[in-house]
Amino acid sequence: MLTYTETGTVISSVGLRILVYVFLRWIPGHQLPPLIYLSLLSYLGFFARAWRTAGEANQWQARKEQVTATPSSDASLKGSANGGKTRKGDAELMDDDGHKISRGREPKIARSLVYGLPSSSLWSSITVSLHVILALFVVDMVYRSQLFHKSSDLSFARVGYVSDTTASILVREPNPSQLPIYVSYRSVPDNKAAPVDAWKSVGQLYWLSNETDFTSSLTISKLSPTSRYQYSVSNNHTGFFITAPRAGEIPEATGKFTFLASSCIKANFPYSPFSHALSVPGFQHLAKWIPSLHASFMLFLGDFIYIDVPRRFGSDVESYRQQYRQVYASGDFPAVSTSLPWIHVIDDHDIANDWDQGLADPYQAAIEPWNLYHKSVNPPSAGNSTSYATFTQGPASFFLLDTRRYRSPTHPLAPAAPEKTMLGSTQLSSLLAFLRHRDPPGVKWKFVISSVPFTRNWRINAADTWAGFLYERNLILEAMWDVSARGVGVIIISGDRHEFGATAFPPPKDGKWPLSATVHEFSCSPLNQFYLPTRSYWEAESDDDVEEVCIKYIPDGNSKFGAVELEGVGKGEQGLLRYRLFVDGVESWQHVLTTPLVGEGERKWSEAVWGE
Repeated sequence: MLTYTETGTVISSVGLRILVYVFLRWIPGHQLPPLIYLSLLSYLGFFARAWRTAGEANQWQARKEQVTATPSSDASLKGSANGGKTRKGDAELMDDDGHKISRGREPKIARSLVYGLPSSSLWSSITVSLHVILALFVVDMVYRSQLFHKSSDLSFARVGYVSDTTASILVREPNPSQLPIYVSYRSVPDNKAAPVDAWKSVGQLYWLSNETDFTSSLTISKLSPTSRYQYSVSNNHTGFFITAPRAGEIPEATGKFTFLASSCIKANFPYSPFSHALSVPGFQHLAKWIPSLHASFMLFLGDFIYIDVPRRFGSDVESYRQQYRQVYASGDFPAVSTSLPWIHVIDDHDIANDWDQGLADPYQAAIEPWNLYHKSVNPPSAGNSTSYATFTQGPASFFLLDTRRYRSPTHPLAPAAPEKTMLGSTQLSSLLAFLRHRDPPGVKWKFVISSVPFTRNWRINAADTWAGFLYERNLILEAMWDVSARGVGVIIISGDRHEFGATAFPPPKDGKWPLSATVHEFSCSPLNQFYLPTRSYWEAESDDDVEEVCIKYIPDGNSKFGAVELEGVGKGEQGLLRYRLFVDGVESWQHVLTTPLVGEGERKWSEAVWGE
C-alpha cells in the first residue's frame, strides 16, 4: 500500500504529464497552463516529503539490520525478554501524518520514472528534472513567440484579390532606408521560349508609418484575363499570379477553375521544442500541393490569428497587429503565398472566442489590423465599414459573409426567434439579392462563404454556428433552393470546427422545389490547429422539416484543406464540381457534384443528395 505522501506524489505526477500532453498535442487552451504550473508545485512538494520519508525509512532499516547483527544489544535483550518477539513500538516508524512507513522499502527505478516516486539520488534527480522540463515546454510554447518574435522588423509582400484585369498587392516595410518603394510587374508567358515583357511601373510608396503598421496596398490594373504575371517590389520581394478568367469561362490551359479553402492557424502546433516558434506545418503540407493544383486563390475562412490561445497578452491594437505579423513572418509562409493569392473572411479568434458583441471592445482594436492586412487587398466590399463582399470569376460567383460583426448575442434569444440575426438586415438583404441575381452565361455555381458551419450537425457549441440562428438560416435555405431549382448549383463553404464535414440539404418532401435543388456544404478546417479527440458531428431529428444528410465526416488531422475544381460537362450545359480533401498533406477523399438540368425531372434521391 502507498502512503498518503506517495499517493499524492503519484497523482500529481501523472496529472502533470496528462495535462502537458493535452496542452502541447491536443488543445492549447488558456485554462491549462495555470493547472500545469499548480500540478508541478504540488508534485515537488509531495516528492520532497516522500524523499524525506524514504530516507527515514532507510535509516530505520539500517538500524534494524545493525540490531539484528549484534546479539548483545539492548534490543536483543529486550527481544529475549519478550520471548524472541520485537515489541510493536520498536518495529514501526510513523511519518508526520501518523501513517506507517513501509520497512526499508525504496522505490525501484521503473516506479520512479513511471509514477514519479523517489528512488536513488541519481534517478530522483532525473525524475524531478523530467517533470520540470515538461513544465518548461509549456512555458516555451506560451511565451517564446511573445518574448523573442514580435516581428516588428517584418518585411514582406503578398498578392490579394486577383480579378480578370486587376491584382492587389500588399506591402510591409518598416525600414525607412528602403523608401521610396517601387512596385513593378511584367507579363510572363507560359511558353519559356517566348520573350518576356519589359517591367512596367505600378507606382511608388514614398512613406510608410506606424499609423498603418508600415503597410500599404497597390492595385495593378489593365491586365489580360487568364494570363501569368510577375510582380516585383524594390525591397527585395517578388511573386507570381495568374489573372482570373472572364465570367462564365474556364481556363483552357487546365480545363478547370480551382480554388482552395481552409481556416484556423496556430503556429508550432502540435508543439515541438525543436521547431521555430512561428513554424506552421500546415503551410508545409499546403506548399507541397500548390504546384499541381493550379489554384486561382486560397479562401481563408477566418481565425488567421488566435489572439486568446494559449494566452491573451493584450487587447490593444498593437497586440492584434503583432499576431498578424507573426503569421506572415513564419518561414513557411512564402512557400504558400509566392504564387497563390489569399482572400480572407473574419471569424471569432480574430477578435475573441465566440464573438457576438458587435462593436464593443475589443472589436475596434481587432478590426484595425484585419483591415490593414486583409481587407485592403480583398475583393471590393459593400462599403468602407463593411467586410462582406461579392465577386465573380470564371464559372462561379462568390459571397463572402461577415458572421461576427452583426450577429445577435447567442443568449437569451432562442435559435428560431425571428428577431435573432447573424448577418444583420443589410447584409442579409445583400445575400438574398446575390442569390436571386442571374449571373452571366456560363456561371454555373454560386458559393456562399461562411466562417461558421451552416449545418447544425455539429453538436458541440452549436449555438455559435448557424444552428443558433435557425429562422434566418431557413430564409437563406429557401432562397438557395429557389436558385438551384433554376439549374444553378449552390454550395456553402465553411470552416471553424477543426474537422471536416460534407452535408446535403435536400428541400422538404412534397414542397415546391424538386429534389435536384439540393444544396451542399463543405466545411473544412484547420489549416494548422488541434482537432477534437471526441466526435462532435452527427445527424439527429429536428423540429422542422429541414433534413441535413451527412455525406462524409472526417474529424482527425491537424491540417486540412479542400480544393474545389469546377469543370464543364458535355457541351457546357452542365457544371461539374469535384471536391478534394487533403489531411496532413495526403489526399483523403473526393466527391463529385453536377448542377441540375432545368426540366430534367426528378433526379434519384441518391444522385441529388450524394452526387455522382
